[in-house]
Amino acid sequence: MRSLPGSPQRSHQLLAALICMVAASSPQYVWTLFTPALHRDLGVSLPKLQVTFSLVIVVQTLFSPIQGWIGRHVKPSLLIGAGSLITGLSWMTAGQARTLAELYLTYGVLGGIGTGIVYVGVVSLLMGWFPERRGFAAGVAAAGYGMGAMITTFPVAHVVQQDGYRTALTVFGAIIGIVGLGAACFLRRPPDGCETATLSLPASHVLKTPVFWLMFFMMATMATSGLMVTSQLAQIAADHGVAHLTILGLAALPLAMTLDRIANGLTRPLFGLVSDHIGREETMAIAFGAEAIALIAWISLAHDPVWFVLLSGVVFLGWGEIFSLFPATLTETFGTQDASRNYGLLYLSQGLGAVFGGPLAAWLHQSSGSWTPVFAIAVGGDVLTAVLAITALRPLRRAYRARRP
Repeated sequence: MRSLPGSPQRSHQLLAALICMVAASSPQYVWTLFTPALHRDLGVSLPKLQVTFSLVIVVQTLFSPIQGWIGRHVKPSLLIGAGSLITGLSWMTAGQARTLAELYLTYGVLGGIGTGIVYVGVVSLLMGWFPERRGFAAGVAAAGYGMGAMITTFPVAHVVQQDGYRTALTVFGAIIGIVGLGAACFLRRPPDGCETATLSLPASHVLKTPVFWLMFFMMATMATSGLMVTSQLAQIAADHGVAHLTILGLAALPLAMTLDRIANGLTRPLFGLVSDHIGREETMAIAFGAEAIALIAWISLAHDPVWFVLLSGVVFLGWGEIFSLFPATLTETFGTQDASRNYGLLYLSQGLGAVFGGPLAAWLHQSSGSWTPVFAIAVGGDVLTAVLAITALRPLRRAYRARRP
């Protein structure tokens, strides 16, 4: 029997999935708090250090198609529980790393595998439970990942300052693993009747379509700008002289990070819900254009701590929705039969964004001595993607859906 909207079973699944996402979010979104201490302790350049962050995203995305395939054959509680444990273990072992190579292997590779399992598994699971509101479901799932780190931002910053980054990684790594595993135990597949009767196409077909590759390019372009800010936020704050300033008694950097987590979380279900009503491409154009404007304002006013905090939040408000709009658009176009593997393939685009948003952005800043060229590239990508949503993706999707097999 089809699970009805608002049923207790769906609510329980949503809550458990959100807790898993919250637990797995810190490796990506709290990374910037560790970079100053790691930079000093390991004695490496910032571009080399930022490879760690890129590894998290690249490995997370590189293995996502495999994780999507495994998800079709393994219970979600088992798969996502294992991902949570691996994520926690990555932080605990990173706390013992003494070389850059060890940091790459623990925080980067192991963390990417763990967070990828949780992320792809949860998004695919919830879109199965909420077939009539896929934009909203994908947005809520992604919101847990985007907002989750705000719970740990101030505590991690405090422990790093008081006891060092090694202690912070060890303690919070254990918490991540335990909490994620506990919540994963309650996850179940949706009943057979919960899916809508739409044509579903396998990954082998999806990869041959221009629609998929256009979405891949657009998501990679948008991921670049958002991940650049995520990985470099502490360095941007330091270069503009606001890292150690306070606002109402609160340090500007962790305050900005907390606001970013809130905005990055709220934007995902918000724009997902909007897209359910006005259309995916129309919503993309609005959100991507808004981020371009926010980036221009932010780099212009970043020397002021109040504007630095507020505008960084607006930037994330215009970026984080890619993790609801693209999976919803993909599933709406190609169906649910192979949704986890299809999204895993699309999610590879974030890996490309991580390369440009992490070490290459740091290298460009180091070479030019300014953040202006980095932001100029990000703004150009936002504008291009907003235009493509209306002028290319919308007509291409309509034509494909009219003639699809």
